[in-house]
Amino acid sequence: MSNSSSRRNLQYFVHIILVILRFVDTGLCSEVDNITSIQSLRDPGILSSPGGVFKLGFFSPQNSSNRYVGIWYNFSVTTVIWVANRDKPLRDSSGVVKISRDGNIVITNGEEEILWSSNVSTSQVIIPIGLLQDSGNFVLVDHRDMSTIWQSFEHPSDSTIPRMRISENTRTGEMVEATSWRSPSDPNIGDFSLRMNSGVIPQVYIWKGRRPYWRTGQWNGQIFIGVQNMYSVVSDGFNVVDDREGTVYFTGPTRDNFLRILVLDWRGNLVQSYWDVNETKWKIIWSAPNNDCEVYGTCGPFGSCNHLESPVCSCLKGFEPKHMEEWEKGNWTSGCVRRSALQCEVKNNTTDSSKEDGFLKMELMKLPDFAERSSTTEDVCRSRCLGNCSCIGYAFDSSIGCMSWSIMIDIQQFQSSGKDLYIHVAHSELVFSADHRKEYIKKIVIPVIVGSLTLCVCLFLCYTMMVRRRGVKREEVLLGNKSPVNMEELPVFSLDTLVNATSQFNEDNKLGQGGFGPVYKGILEDGKEIAVKRLSKASKQGLEEFMNEVLVISKVQHRNLVRLCGCCVDEEEKMLIYEYMPKKSLDVFLFDEGHRDILDWTKRSIIIEGVGRGLLYLHRDSRLKIIHRDLKPSNILLDNNFNPKISDFGMARIFGSDQDQADTMRVVGTYGYMAPEYAMEGRFSEKSDVFSFGVLVLEIISGRKSTSSWTETSSLSLMGYAWKLWKEQDLSTFIDPFILNTSSEMEIRKCIQIGLLCVQEFAEDRPNISSVLVMLTSETTSLPAPSQPAFTERRHFRMCNENRETKFTLNKMSITNLTGR
Repeated sequence: MSNSSSRRNLQYFVHIILVILRFVDTGLCSEVDNITSIQSLRDPGILSSPGGVFKLGFFSPQNSSNRYVGIWYNFSVTTVIWVANRDKPLRDSSGVVKISRDGNIVITNGEEEILWSSNVSTSQVIIPIGLLQDSGNFVLVDHRDMSTIWQSFEHPSDSTIPRMRISENTRTGEMVEATSWRSPSDPNIGDFSLRMNSGVIPQVYIWKGRRPYWRTGQWNGQIFIGVQNMYSVVSDGFNVVDDREGTVYFTGPTRDNFLRILVLDWRGNLVQSYWDVNETKWKIIWSAPNNDCEVYGTCGPFGSCNHLESPVCSCLKGFEPKHMEEWEKGNWTSGCVRRSALQCEVKNNTTDSSKEDGFLKMELMKLPDFAERSSTTEDVCRSRCLGNCSCIGYAFDSSIGCMSWSIMIDIQQFQSSGKDLYIHVAHSELVFSADHRKEYIKKIVIPVIVGSLTLCVCLFLCYTMMVRRRGVKREEVLLGNKSPVNMEELPVFSLDTLVNATSQFNEDNKLGQGGFGPVYKGILEDGKEIAVKRLSKASKQGLEEFMNEVLVISKVQHRNLVRLCGCCVDEEEKMLIYEYMPKKSLDVFLFDEGHRDILDWTKRSIIIEGVGRGLLYLHRDSRLKIIHRDLKPSNILLDNNFNPKISDFGMARIFGSDQDQADTMRVVGTYGYMAPEYAMEGRFSEKSDVFSFGVLVLEIISGRKSTSSWTETSSLSLMGYAWKLWKEQDLSTFIDPFILNTSSEMEIRKCIQIGLLCVQEFAEDRPNISSVLVMLTSETTSLPAPSQPAFTERRHFRMCNENRETKFTLNKMSITNLTGR
């Protein structure tokens, strides 16, 4: 036997003796904080950190029988922060965690097959031991000097906790990144990863596959300036460190605070939470992305995104869409191009000092990606950019210095805490603000001010006369069909009451944004929850739609119609107060991959029938005959039991008892839900609502929007696709996989046929809503065959100006995007 073999055997013998002595000393505890070459961990054994903060052991994710080895908080067993065998689960409870003969930590199954290994090699003889530390770090150390050989902190899963690092080594190219789970029940590596990018200015990115999905913006030594809420969470201790040896890393709080966690979930959302010891649950501090504008490059090069605007994308000052037709259709990826060439770009340039280029200022911006950095003063920064034809713009931060760009992408308009961005533009873009300002003020501003003052005086005199004649009594307002709205019959809330109920219309209470304006959640003094719909000053809808909704909804009451609790009119403020609907609107569940599985066929059939009963009440059973004119998923609200309630009556019209249809020169509604006779000729009736109901039924069954493309090459609309499959008797392809099963397939097929009957091209061919309900609820009714639907192919209409001579318009301002009332 060689001397080296003898020495190795002696060391193993000493190690065994030490382990035995330790077992005797600890009294053979059932929970230990280490594994050794002779002490393994078998399912369902637990490894505990010394202070009991973390546990390591075997677990199964929700809705899965697979077994994985992971680390979780002792006080929150469902919060798994690290998983070892992510891509190779155990199929039974035969798993073992142990130290292999080569000194690695391994996971084996009942057949002794290695499913996972720490996979390190060392040329030295070591006495390996696996320890779970109170920091949550699982380490492999040499028992002799406790030097670290391998650690889980350098191989994150989807979570980062204090003392973990997300890093990039610029010399070796090595990265430590967090990767999302594939799904809530599958810890395998998903589509998203959290990475550090040291670059010119450090930033943290979420990547989706090979493309950036979200970024923090530049690090200025204290905060990431591209995260709008970062000012409120700076105390959480985020930090970026350059170790001067090639590694730049991002870390969370470095103080002894283990009750915070940063998780990259399977949908690509980065969520920071803290553990509330009083309520014993995790509470979210901050998350991103929160809207489409936070998704990387939504508006393309030189485009700016503002989620409070519609459309959300606009070009930077001095730029215009590169492809106008695509831009108007909502495809903004091609971005924008400069509208007027800079002076230095013009051929045969003859310098004219009176027409020098300049800068237009954009305030409160998330600065673009790909910044170039220099340590100069702000004046020098401006001067250099002005003298460089390839410089698109600049910004200055006292901690970072001068930043300039030759390409601009991923720009967002903030509402607070953003930076000033200066765009390099041609002199012609500055003309209005320079040469013509005085003339503009003289010809436009002054007359407008004088006219406004005159109008205010006249209105005040009229109001005074009205008060003298009628006191403070509310008046009846006549609309459309001259039906009076007696405001004394409707509860009226004071502005102060609603301000207090919504915490001064705090953004945290905002439920959504529609054409009418924002909707806020409120809580009255008696604890009652309400939804406050506030008319926006920038809204295209005004007093007519406001009073129309009061007129319509105050006169109807049905379990499938949203209930109006009152209103508020205070000078320029106009608000409607509704019952609060905690389950939000139908589109939130129907078109979101993360929520769609919640709507099984039972819930969807209840929603279809409930909407139908609501329409039947409006058309036939109420004391007024009402045509809704804007029926779509975002206007269907859901209560706690997923019972539907039709909302948003701003576009509704009241018919006389003997009236069947009406014409209008002002077509309003949402493309994709309007009947052809209404969209083309302005003629609406009960049958136009039935058409919208049919589209809604097809959307509920397919789980797809009416304007979606079914294939990359097909031009078929939702209705056209359903019609094609109905003729081919292949409707299973159309049905949402989440609801398709043998027990309900026949009922679903019947509903598809009913939906096709409702979207037939000619109004006289469509059934009325009472017939539709009979078809839905009867088991014996034989259904007629539908004829070809309208709009079988997807079409794109341009917005028409109402001032032009035209028979119709497409008013997209009525499209809403609410998330609950």
